[in-house]
Amino acid sequence: MNAPMTSNVTHNEATQELAPHCDAQGELAHKALRFLTAGSVDDGKSTLIGRLLFDSRAILADQLDALEKRAAGAPIDLSLLTDGLEAEREQGITIDVAYRYFATRTRKFIIADAPGHEQYTRNMVTAAAGSDAAVVLVDITKIDWRAATVELLPQTKRHSLLARLLRVPSIVFAVNKLDAVEADTQAAFEAVRNALLGFAEQAGITVKGVIPVSALRGDNVTTPSANWPWYAGPTLLQLLETLPVTDERHDGALLHPVQYVTREGEGTGHQPRTFWGRIAHGGVQAGDAVQVFPSGETATVAEVRHAGEVVDRCEAGQSAGIVLDRQVDISRGDWIATPGSLTPRDQFSATLAWLDTEAAQVGRKYWVRHGNRWVQARITAIDSRLDIHTLQDTDAHELAVNEIGRVQIQTQQPLPVEPYADNRVGGALIVVDATTNRTSGALLVA
Repeated sequence: MNAPMTSNVTHNEATQELAPHCDAQGELAHKALRFLTAGSVDDGKSTLIGRLLFDSRAILADQLDALEKRAAGAPIDLSLLTDGLEAEREQGITIDVAYRYFATRTRKFIIADAPGHEQYTRNMVTAAAGSDAAVVLVDITKIDWRAATVELLPQTKRHSLLARLLRVPSIVFAVNKLDAVEADTQAAFEAVRNALLGFAEQAGITVKGVIPVSALRGDNVTTPSANWPWYAGPTLLQLLETLPVTDERHDGALLHPVQYVTREGEGTGHQPRTFWGRIAHGGVQAGDAVQVFPSGETATVAEVRHAGEVVDRCEAGQSAGIVLDRQVDISRGDWIATPGSLTPRDQFSATLAWLDTEAAQVGRKYWVRHGNRWVQARITAIDSRLDIHTLQDTDAHELAVNEIGRVQIQTQQPLPVEPYADNRVGGALIVVDATTNRTSGALLVA
């Protein structure tokens, strides 16, 4: 059976122009902050992004004219700036992840508008996997904030937990639609804020901020609200401008997934081959000893390339081409690493976020993708399932759609996996149904 073919544009491809590059000195260029909006359906995620784009003047004149004509004198619908699919506009919901770009005087941003519906949770996971921050919106009109125990919406909890599991380093809660609260806005915000912080503490989530906003009216999105003098904290944009970008470790062992191979020059002679990919961690320079997985062959780096130019060094997060001092059989899906730094395994435990409508079952064969390599695998055991309401592990024999559990995995070939907590590239695998080729889950190595 052949490995599944995929035609979707990846997040890295969609943001290639803003990706970091090596220069001749191997310096890391300025990186944009990649963040996603998450939360339950109709919490106002698309409107919030529209407000950010509108207030930062990142809307083209023809786009603005089209929105104004559609509004016919009424306030323009900012959510239409991100809901680009016809089905999204007809239903008034977000289905696919929409990427938008804007910049302030101090920073560039890449926004991922993730859908809130449970059936599109896989799209949210895709967006979160490459994000530096997550803005989780909370619609205060859906919450009984006067109750003795304030209950959060299940999707608010699920998206927050997935963001933590996917190692999104900065999580921000934006309490939206506070303008719809007729009285006691401060009491309403504080009640929901306390519930969010209590949930976050129990779930082990580090919160960078809880901000009261009105995406529709613009309160505390880019400018401070004059309607809520009791709030003296930063606006959402001010907070986003201070958040760090994800930066994998630059020191220590090299980990370089081979994405494609090129041969320099023409003819059939012994032109050197260049092994291209984005470095997962560590760095590489000429003279370094390296080892290839899965073959185990060793060699020495002859030179490092970037964009057709020879550079002194490249580091984690940068795209690099590695040329070796001798001919070694390397192809797409292999890994180049510091000798002795990896121990390939064909059995390991992992957290599984299940995204398919057909439940994850013990013993069934799936395809898994690790880096750029496809291998067959099966779930040998489901140890537990996470109850998102109590945050307790419970017994489970299968995982249904949108459930999260702890599983044991066996692969057909050993893979150089690493704990996901140490590295998001070496520790993550995509699970694909072997029959339908549907993306079924995300594995995070323990």
